[in-house]
Amino acid sequence: MPRYAIYEIYADKAANVFLPWFVLTEFSQAEVLFEKKYDNFYRKASGYRYAVCLKENNIPIGYVHVGDDGSFDLGYGLQRPYWGNGYATEACGAVLERLRADGVPFVTATHDVNNPASGAVMQKLGMKYMYSYKEYWQPKNINVVFRMYQLNFDLNCGVFKKYWHMYPEHFIEEI
Repeated sequence: MPRYAIYEIYADKAANVFLPWFVLTEFSQAEVLFEKKYDNFYRKASGYRYAVCLKENNIPIGYVHVGDDGSFDLGYGLQRPYWGNGYATEACGAVLERLRADGVPFVTATHDVNNPASGAVMQKLGMKYMYSYKEYWQPKNINVVFRMYQLNFDLNCGVFKKYWHMYPEHFIEEI
């Protein structure tokens, strides 16, 4: 992803309220972020990090990525002017199809309970709510309740319980 696009996406205050980092305030921070979050990842034999671009001009407006730590955690973000147009659902849907084709057994995703729009994207993708947990979130130093969703491609997969076991305050909500 071009560094200017990284800056535009990660400097958008509204788009980053519910994400575990502070907004970028200088372009030089985009350089560091590119090296940490994208460049090294792209060098791996396999990995799932994508720019979300408009079809008419191929300019990045957001991102979709999938964790490579065994959680297959789906993450996404769009610049505020592009919210509510189905772009996140469309982009994530394409990535899910790639994961299914590659034999990934399941995908998880979490969202802050104060960000129900993100949960709506997960539901539109066919993901199912599994449980919630409270995490003390660094570096913002706040308590956050997350809802964990999962989509199993392999029907023999159970519920991914890493977060359930990791955080002592966990529960199942009526949604």
